[in-house]
Amino acid sequence: MAEAYIVEAVRTPVGRRGGGLSAVHPADLGAHALRALMDRTGVDPAAVEDVVLGCLDAVGPQAGDIARTSWLAAGLPEEVPGVTVDRQCGSGQQAVHFAAQAVLSGTQDLVVAGGVQNMSQIPIAYAARRATEPLGLAQGPFAGSRGWRERYGDRPVDQFHGAELIAHKWGITRGRMEEFALASHRRAVRAADEGRFDREIAPYGGMTADEGPRRDTTLERMAALEPVVSGGRLTAALSSQISDGAAVLLLAGERAVRDHGLTPRARIHHLSVRGEDPIRMLTAPIPATAYALKRAGMTLDDIDLVEINEAFASVVLAWIHETGADPGRVNVNGGAISLGHPLGASGARLMTTLLYELERTGGRYGLQVMCEGGGQANVTIIERL
Repeated sequence: MAEAYIVEAVRTPVGRRGGGLSAVHPADLGAHALRALMDRTGVDPAAVEDVVLGCLDAVGPQAGDIARTSWLAAGLPEEVPGVTVDRQCGSGQQAVHFAAQAVLSGTQDLVVAGGVQNMSQIPIAYAARRATEPLGLAQGPFAGSRGWRERYGDRPVDQFHGAELIAHKWGITRGRMEEFALASHRRAVRAADEGRFDREIAPYGGMTADEGPRRDTTLERMAALEPVVSGGRLTAALSSQISDGAAVLLLAGERAVRDHGLTPRARIHHLSVRGEDPIRMLTAPIPATAYALKRAGMTLDDIDLVEINEAFASVVLAWIHETGADPGRVNVNGGAISLGHPLGASGARLMTTLLYELERTGGRYGLQVMCEGGGQANVTIIERL
């Protein structure tokens, strides 16, 4: 049976909106991660057969196939193509899936996958509206679709609305979510202080660490924030941060490993993607995880570490409740609430962190799952080698 191996993984620090990476052109941000990846592997870049990067909001500086332009901006060979994918917040993870599928099929042997996003450079009015206001059907991307309206009516299609629905359905209080968010920051700060991210980060300029984790946050400060949606439970503190960053991985088949003298660090054990209710939107990780484990012939007891994207605190808490996962194995180094969520890059950032943490702890299997726009979720299970 063919195998797809992860040979190397690297990421930039994750910057806050308006922070240390905000002025960096997205192509240069992606280029930095790509150069670091190729330098670390020592592989002839001309041997790479494709570059697959995730990116959302492909407008302005992120338009024009950012995967291709990032590779070229890195000064890497023109004969290597690139393609940009959009599966919403899971785009970077989907890029890894596409690369792994190419390798598993035997049609390609050496593929770069990952994602890039500079959210600071999304037009301000657009970004602010998306970050703070529920989008009704009339304002959203489905406006004018008769088929959508006939199927789903005029219900709001918005992540904040979905996160609120989840909090109410599972009876998750604001206080419980604030405790979870505080734990995310504390885990991220501890991980940074212990140097757990040092090997996976390729510093950019003088920026060597993630800007998101807050050492001084408290439950009292969180409690003072106004809800994003009037009368709701979710606040900015319980949501993922608007961020900038890039992350990339090199995937290889057995022939490439042999021909280039590579040492695989992990094996793709399983990959799948499932869909669910697009209005509630963010609960797809629950059935997607069950589906993936069944297909893989595993249970969560077989999984040493889990990375689930902290789009909102309610998403992760509902997933833990339904799956029965051990919270002590979930997002052990913090998540998007503390580390940030550079949309198109997050899937690859989570995969990179998962790989390094499996190696640090000696764990065997890691599971990654992300909620995504449209009510979707990717699941990847990797085996450390």
